Amino acid sequence: MKKPLPIGVADYRRLREDGYYFVDKSLMIQDLLEKKTIVTLITRPRRFGKTLNMSMFSEFFDITKDSRDIFADTKIMRTSYASYMNQYPTIYVSFANAKGSLQDIAKEIKLQLRNEYDRYAHVFSDLGIFDREEYEDIIYHSLRLSDRTLDNISNVLSFLMKMLEKYYGKKVMVFIDEYDTPFIEAHVNGFYEKIRGPLALLLHNALKSSLSLQYALLTGIQRVAKQNIFSDLNNLSVYSVKDEAYASYFGFDEKEVSELLSYYGLELDEGVKEMYDGYRMGNQDIYNPWSIIKYADTGALSPYWLNTSANQMIKSAFKDASQAFQEEYESLILQGKLDTWVQMETSFFEASSTESLWGLLVNAGYLTIARLLDPTNGYYTIRIPNQEVQKEFRSLTAYHMHLEDADLSRLFQALYYGKKGQFIVQYKQVLLRLPSYHDLKDENSYHMMMLGMSAWLSEDYVVQSNRESGTGRYDIMLKAKHAHHPSYLFEFKYTGDAKCDLTQLAKKAVEQIIHNKDDVELKGIVIEVGIAHRGKNCEIVWVERKNKDA
Repeated sequence: MKKPLPIGVADYRRLREDGYYFVDKSLMIQDLLEKKTIVTLITRPRRFGKTLNMSMFSEFFDITKDSRDIFADTKIMRTSYASYMNQYPTIYVSFANAKGSLQDIAKEIKLQLRNEYDRYAHVFSDLGIFDREEYEDIIYHSLRLSDRTLDNISNVLSFLMKMLEKYYGKKVMVFIDEYDTPFIEAHVNGFYEKIRGPLALLLHNALKSSLSLQYALLTGIQRVAKQNIFSDLNNLSVYSVKDEAYASYFGFDEKEVSELLSYYGLELDEGVKEMYDGYRMGNQDIYNPWSIIKYADTGALSPYWLNTSANQMIKSAFKDASQAFQEEYESLILQGKLDTWVQMETSFFEASSTESLWGLLVNAGYLTIARLLDPTNGYYTIRIPNQEVQKEFRSLTAYHMHLEDADLSRLFQALYYGKKGQFIVQYKQVLLRLPSYHDLKDENSYHMMMLGMSAWLSEDYVVQSNRESGTGRYDIMLKAKHAHHPSYLFEFKYTGDAKCDLTQLAKKAVEQIIHNKDDVELKGIVIEVGIAHRGKNCEIVWVERKNKDA
C-alpha cells in the first residue's frame, strides 16, 4: 500500500507520525546552526514548503518535546547536530492566517501568541512581584480578544522569551512563519499604518532588543517594514530566491520529483517539466512542491498553483506602476523574458519603484531569475517559470489591459476551437472595454494589442510577429503545435476615414495574406483573419481552408 500524499499537511509531527510521503529537508537545521546568524529571514513564494520547514525546526529544538521518533532516519540525525534536539525553549507562531480585516488580523495574531503562553503556563507559576504584574497585564490586557487591535502587544514576545530563559536557563529559539502576511493584507485592504507600528515594535523587541534570543528564523514572501523592524537589526541575514544558501530546502529538485512521481507510478516527462519546472533558486532548478504533489494525486497536468494574496497585492501595485514598468511588462509578455533591474530586498509598498515591483513578482513566484547579468547592481534576466504560472499570469495581463479575465478566456477559447462567431463577438468586446480611444491611433496599436493577448497562447501555438513568409510579411502568425488546433494568420488595417467601408478593407487584408502566400509554412487547417479598424469600431473577415501544399 502506497504512503498517502501530504496534501495540505504542514505539521511536521503529523506528517511523520501518520506515515505520509516524506522528502527529507532536515539538513537545513545543520546549515542554520553552522551559520550562527542571530536572525535569519528566508523569502520564498507561497506553496513552497515554508510552513512545513518551520514546523520541523520547532519540533527539533523544542525542549518540551521528545522528537526522537519523528526524526528517526533523517539526514540531520547522521550529523553531530543531532545532540541539539529538544535542547531549547522554542516559540513557534505562524501569521499565515492573519488575513482579512484589521479585527480579524489582530485576533489571529493574538491567538497565536496566546497559544504559546498557554503551552508554557508552567513557567509562570512562581513569578516575582514585578514579573507577575507584567504577566497579568499581558494576559488580561494585551492579549484580550475583545480588543481587536494590536495597540498593546509590543512586549508580548520579548516578555515570554525572558521568562523562558529564566525558567530553563537557556536562550530561546524563535520561529515566525509567514511574518509578512499581515503587512500584505493591511496594505491591500487599506489599513497598513494601523498594523505597521504595533507589529513592527513587537518583532523589534523580540529580535533586536531581547537578550534572551538564541536564534530566530522568519519566512515570508519579501522583506517588509524595513524602516521599523530591520533598519538597525545588525544581526540579520536575508536570503531570497537569488541566493545559494538554503536554495535546496524549499521546493523539490529534479531528483526528488522523479523519485516521488515514480513511487506513485508516474514519470517525469517533458510535459511535467513544461508545466511545473522552471524556477531557479540560487544555483538550483526547483519545482513547486504543492503542484507536484497535486499532480501525483490526480495524474492530470493542470494548474494547481494559486497565489491569491500576492495576486491582489500585485494588482494593487499595478495601479501605481510607472510608465517604464508598463513598457517593460509588455516586452516581457511579448518576448517571454526581460533584462531589467530587480530589487528583492525592499517591499514595493514601502519603496514603490519599477525595480521593487519586479522584485515583488519574483519573490511571489510569478517570475524567476534566469540569468545573473550584473547581480552586484541587481541586473538580471527574468522570465515566467512555466506553463502553470503562465496561466495565472493571464489574469494579471487582463488586469494590466483593464479587461476582465473572462474576456481573454473566451477570446482564447474561440481561437483554440476555430469558432468564428465567438471570436468576432469577443474581439469587438475587447475593443469596447479598452480604456482609451486615443491608445488606438494606428495599425500598430491594434497589432500590439492582439500580440500581447496572443502571447498567452504559447502553450498551444508558436506566436510570431512581423516575420517574412512567402513573398510578404505577415502581422501575426499563430502556428498550431497540435493537429487538432487550427493555425492563424492575422493582418491588421486601420483607417481614420469615416467614409471607408471597413468590411471591404478587411477583405483586402485577407487578399494580402493570400497574395503573399503567408501560409506557406503552415499545415492542416489555416484561418486567415483580416481585421479593419476605425477607433473602437472594426469589421472582421475570417477565411478558413485546409492548406493542401503543406
